[in-house]
Amino acid sequence: MKAITERQKRVLEFIRDYRERHGGSPSLREIAAHFGFRSMTAAADHVRALRNKGALQWVPRRARSLYPGDSMETPDKALMEIPVYGGIPAGFTDERRQEELECIAVDPNSLGIRATSRTFALEVRGDSMIGRHILDGDYVILEHGMMPRPGDVVAALIDNESTLKTYHERRGRPYLKAENPEYPDFIPASELVIQGVMVALIRRRKG
Repeated sequence: MKAITERQKRVLEFIRDYRERHGGSPSLREIAAHFGFRSMTAAADHVRALRNKGALQWVPRRARSLYPGDSMETPDKALMEIPVYGGIPAGFTDERRQEELECIAVDPNSLGIRATSRTFALEVRGDSMIGRHILDGDYVILEHGMMPRPGDVVAALIDNESTLKTYHERRGRPYLKAENPEYPDFIPASELVIQGVMVALIRRRKG
């Protein structure tokens, strides 16, 4: 193995420790945040150098697939990538457009879902869904194109603003309900578009 720099050693050790704690690799964003890099480019440069020197192995086109080159690990073939389209307000509605920021690697079998090309994820922002144990920083896994049933958690555009709420109907008319008494019901004035129905939840990791 080619010699690695002191900073590269620290990045490698962080990845090793992260895998031991969480069972998966950190994202470039998490590496950059841990070391105080101003952008993910610096993190990507260190990771690329470690791969070129044989200190890291990875699975192409699979998120969070880095593992130390001297380990006995092999990548989990059951994992699949699900795109994360930014954050979703679990609070009051938000006019932000959702754009794909990254992917997360999940095991559909462990989540009890059958992931498809229409499966996507959103990071939860806010506390309006705490009654369903959906917390700020969690990831909700959703399926686009599913017909919601009363009681389903949905990502929706209500009058062109996005939110995560529980779908209900009242006298045949749909509305969205927060699972926190501090928030009101959301009744569409003109339009309600269901972007996805929640099929699984990935709990925010702490520490």
